[in-house]
Amino acid sequence: MSTQHYKSPLHEMVSTTDTVLWNDSCAIGELTYAIEHGAVGATANPLIVGDVVKQEMHLWKDRIGQLIEEMPTATEDEIAWRLTEEVSAKGAELLLPAYEKYNGYNGRLSVQTDPRLYRSAERIVQQAVRFDGIAPNIIVKIPVTKAGIPAIEEATYHGVSINATVSFTVPQALAVAEAVERGLRRREREGKSISRMGPVCTLMVGRLDDWLKMLAERDDIVVNPICLEWAGVAVFKRAYEIYRQRGYRLRLLSAAYRNHLQWTELIGGDVVLTLTHRWQVRFNGSRLKVEPRMDRPVPQEIMDELYERFADFRRAYDAEGMTVDEFDDFGPTRRTLRQFLGGYASLVGTVRDFMVPNPDVKAPA
Repeated sequence: MSTQHYKSPLHEMVSTTDTVLWNDSCAIGELTYAIEHGAVGATANPLIVGDVVKQEMHLWKDRIGQLIEEMPTATEDEIAWRLTEEVSAKGAELLLPAYEKYNGYNGRLSVQTDPRLYRSAERIVQQAVRFDGIAPNIIVKIPVTKAGIPAIEEATYHGVSINATVSFTVPQALAVAEAVERGLRRREREGKSISRMGPVCTLMVGRLDDWLKMLAERDDIVVNPICLEWAGVAVFKRAYEIYRQRGYRLRLLSAAYRNHLQWTELIGGDVVLTLTHRWQVRFNGSRLKVEPRMDRPVPQEIMDELYERFADFRRAYDAEGMTVDEFDDFGPTRRTLRQFLGGYASLVGTVRDFMVPNPDVKAPA
């Protein structure tokens, strides 16, 4: 059988539907693979940047030493952020052709604001505006916390394309959309351009599933286990339905994959699917059928069981399930913030090992 005209499943998805692919990493090798299979964007966070530096240490070892010399009074945090900016700029270069092709709608690389700032809208906005200047095709990640919502509006007003993150629920997705709309309208009233802006709102579908699985284990809740693989998908489909009804000018983005339903069930929507390299290779090697399924409802028996047994699913699925003031206390929010804070600390630790080498460890020859 000839493979001359073969398209990988992911490339088939992006070439036959409105659904687009982004890479869940800014590592050069992984991003290159993704682009070859149709990816037109990439995301990152403190965990990812730290992993990229370790994975591509041969590319960054000398540069870290140079930064330490060039910035003789800088703290390890300042060196870590400069390194983050340079890692991001390098990845963004690969996406510039897509950025130009899609006039800013795609072709962007995400840079995440400092997770320690999640309670300060003003400081989030200051960092978002700075990151926006790293490259023309940057999109800035802002957490969907109580302070994150006004920060999203203000950053949008300043012309920053935002990628809302630390987000798992329909109420969060709606609060983000309304904040973006307020920011866009303010720009329009002042005659400022929005033509090359490309905001998105992430829903971390797998992290909601993780949370419900933990609750089932912790609270001895017995349910059909397949239900726990559908919760994030159900929330995403509901948010997408409302986005279309209300005509919001930003797209939903799915992330944090745990199973193939989080890919196959979202194909066909005008959305972004951001996949790690591992999931891309898995899906490209699978026999899963590529066909539009976004408008197919989640089986009713699954919805009934999730809705009946888990109060936190109801909070995540109902449009008014949570207020903005409650976002910071939602279980997946706390979990994810802690993980991002840990990832940032690990990145700083890598820089520290260069700045203040451990005298108890023999340096490599």
